[in-house]
Amino acid sequence: MPANGPATRTGPAGPAPAGAPAADPGGPAPAGPPVDLSLLYRGPLASCDYDCPYCPFAKRRDTPGQLRDDRAALERFTGWVAGRAGTGDTVSVLFTPWGEGLVRSWYRRAMVGLSRLPHVRRVAVQTNLSCRTGWLAEADPATLALWVTYHPGQVEHDRFLAKCRELDALGVRYSVGVVGEPDHLAAARRLRAELSPGIYLWINAAEGRTYTDAEAGDWAALDPHFGFSRHAHPSAGRPCRTGESVLSVDGDGTVRRCHFVREELGNLYDGSYRSRLAPRACPLPVCDCHIGYVHLETLPLYDVFAGGVLERIPHGW
Repeated sequence: MPANGPATRTGPAGPAPAGAPAADPGGPAPAGPPVDLSLLYRGPLASCDYDCPYCPFAKRRDTPGQLRDDRAALERFTGWVAGRAGTGDTVSVLFTPWGEGLVRSWYRRAMVGLSRLPHVRRVAVQTNLSCRTGWLAEADPATLALWVTYHPGQVEHDRFLAKCRELDALGVRYSVGVVGEPDHLAAARRLRAELSPGIYLWINAAEGRTYTDAEAGDWAALDPHFGFSRHAHPSAGRPCRTGESVLSVDGDGTVRRCHFVREELGNLYDGSYRSRLAPRACPLPVCDCHIGYVHLETLPLYDVFAGGVLERIPHGW
């Protein structure tokens, strides 16, 4: 079974389900055998409704023109994904916006529409869950998932927990996480105690922070996999799935191996990326972000998160 989604959503594609994105073939027919791709999409959106002190996009506002550009870019991307129907390709998508996407109607429509496509294994998004949740009832719960971050100080505990309860009632697959700042520890403990036991609570090491063993132990008591986040991972010259089966795509379709390596591999929409898919060693000295190092072949994380790599849910959790 591929690590990013259920193996039951394969085979010849029939008509697109109602509400699915309009298919756009997006360039020449792909050459070579079918591929199973995981795409991390990040469009122009950079606005957020929160003002977390550790985030450069806090309370940033996009202009109406920037929002129109983001919507057009997202709709082009979802049209391309829909256009893979019948090619033999399978696709998984993780939206990783700089800002908060789900407060925008076009991201909600994209999530619902992509979840209904039979060749889409998983569609997930990183979100603060400040949006309403009723729209999720329209999605296919076997395919859609949420990577949720809880930001103490930005939302009241009870309000956030109520949103999680709504996801539980809707049968939505999700994980929840907290940045490992010292003043977040009590809030994270309370959240863990009140979340459904079946929900994985992950902890991200705060950028630039060094943890003593005692401090790391406090966080590991909440997230048994915190050790992977505690330290940056040496990556130079080490094999990584990015650039072969995992790609980063920006709003104009530029394809890179990941968000952290600027070398371009081509463009999604003219198909030029296709001939560049190949095993690659990482060119950077270290990788310290989960959406990057989870794909390092020298780490066991495709086993740890089997079936939930994109949405950050451990296997069997």
